[in-house]
Amino acid sequence: MADVFVSYARADKARVAPLVAAIEAKGWSVWWDPEITPGQEFDDQIEAEIDAAKAVLVVWTPTSVASRWVRGEAREAAERNILVPVRFGQARLPMDVRAIHTTDLDDWNENTASAPAQSCLQALGAMIARSARGATASKAVAPATSRPTPQFSICVLPFTNMSGEAEQEYFSDGITEDIITDLSKVSALRVISRNSAFRYKGKNVDLPKVAAELNVTHVLEGSVRKAGGRVRISAQLIDGESNGHLWAERYDRDDDDIFAIQDEISQAIAKALKLHLLPEERKAIRKRGTENAKAHDLYLMARQTYVISQSADARAAQAMVRMCKRATDVDPEYAEAWALMATGYRQMNWLKMEGSDDGMVAADRALALNPDLAEAHAVKVQILQQRNDLEAASREAVVALALDPESYEVNRGAGQLYYQLQKFIDAARYYEKAVALMEADINSGAMLVSCYTALDDEVGVRRAAELTLKRAEAILAHDQNNVGVVAYSVDALAALGDGERAKARMERALLIDPDDFNMRYNFACMLAVRLRDKQAALDMLEPLFESISASLLAYAKADPDLGSLHEDPRYLAMVAAADARLAVAKDAATPEMVAGG
Repeated sequence: MADVFVSYARADKARVAPLVAAIEAKGWSVWWDPEITPGQEFDDQIEAEIDAAKAVLVVWTPTSVASRWVRGEAREAAERNILVPVRFGQARLPMDVRAIHTTDLDDWNENTASAPAQSCLQALGAMIARSARGATASKAVAPATSRPTPQFSICVLPFTNMSGEAEQEYFSDGITEDIITDLSKVSALRVISRNSAFRYKGKNVDLPKVAAELNVTHVLEGSVRKAGGRVRISAQLIDGESNGHLWAERYDRDDDDIFAIQDEISQAIAKALKLHLLPEERKAIRKRGTENAKAHDLYLMARQTYVISQSADARAAQAMVRMCKRATDVDPEYAEAWALMATGYRQMNWLKMEGSDDGMVAADRALALNPDLAEAHAVKVQILQQRNDLEAASREAVVALALDPESYEVNRGAGQLYYQLQKFIDAARYYEKAVALMEADINSGAMLVSCYTALDDEVGVRRAAELTLKRAEAILAHDQNNVGVVAYSVDALAALGDGERAKARMERALLIDPDDFNMRYNFACMLAVRLRDKQAALDMLEPLFESISASLLAYAKADPDLGSLHEDPRYLAMVAAADARLAVAKDAATPEMVAGG
């Protein structure tokens, strides 16, 4: 049995052969051009090979997309989460696999060092490594059989913060997310995603109705009180049909015991449902990024700051870095905290805050501790994008998507990258996933408006604008002076045809913070695209271009929202002046070469 199963149309054999050679050169075995044993059923052999493969490479071409065999093999691989698709000839992908990242190989020119080839090989490598780890973990399980469809399903509702302090909300949310993560490791249980569960946060809900809406058999609800070094957690498991209690417990412990409490809750739920936990599942539930409760608490605070803030919030970025630094001081091997610290540094660098690096050191530290941490690869995508190294960023995106296609950070980072690469269909796909995964994310909704504008999709523009405005208004109801959120609402209003309200909000935001460069950039895009006022857009951009960074300049040059300005003499003069200033700064920063050095 081979490491990689290659699915392709026979007519494309000559095109596929060099790709197979590149894979085999990495030391991986490939099943792609079989000789069928006489008397053997072809379907049986195909099924056996796919079941044994660590990765399935599907080669989409205008020919293969019409093949029921290739489409079927792709569906099988997608269900096993081992699909790595590539594309030639801009083939139109089947609808059921469009959400999976696909590498375009038209420009690889049979060169294994090319960016497309490296992206493909890195994705295969990540998939093979993950499959190998899974096989090692399950060696003790015998005999190896396919697992049945889970009999039970569960929604973990957001635990209620009973501390009496809104500042403790991060802790109750963190407990909820940890329990969702732990239960997701139980193969016999289907667990509703965080985002679907958190739709019910702060609401008085009818539990059988929630169960029916989410199509689950059970609901877990609970509460958390944390004070004075103690934590009290109450939890109860409810039958979704009868509304009866299957299990309930209250834990009153020192807050250092939080990990033990979470483990006990997961074990108790499995016992109440009479589920058998496999040895590797018990081990996975106990495995955490840190065993230090203090470091974990600091990380939860930083994570909550990240979730509720927007990408242009300077204070939030500084707070994330401070909290993650303290977490890594307590536990230097806490990879997740290093990755989140890198995110904070990257945001500070993007906002041109004095004394901030771009986060690469922290991201590399996270990956040295855990090479398979998808969020660390995701922030590295954004850092490389800011460095304008789009080829390296693309390779990191492929790895991140292969490691965790359900990660919010991974999908948002991929959306940002593919937007700059002007691959707007791909960008929209990942931004759609990001807004679905994180209710608090407004930036991705605003970027969806731009994606669908570039794709001339009026229905998509309206839907994304309505989503963005709804999320922005929820924040502005409590914080009217949040200029970053105001900027998102301005573009959404303009996209929905309410130009007068958009201009009024824009003028008010500029009075509050006239020097916010991120806000000015967004306003310029709105003026150029929605209100078609070139001169006003240029007026908005002019002070920004006087100090624009190289990364933002590269982004602006590729941004379709500014496309109407690209031939304007005034815009061209602004770009030329920025290019000249940046070239001088680069020369001044480059040390002279020492002879013989």
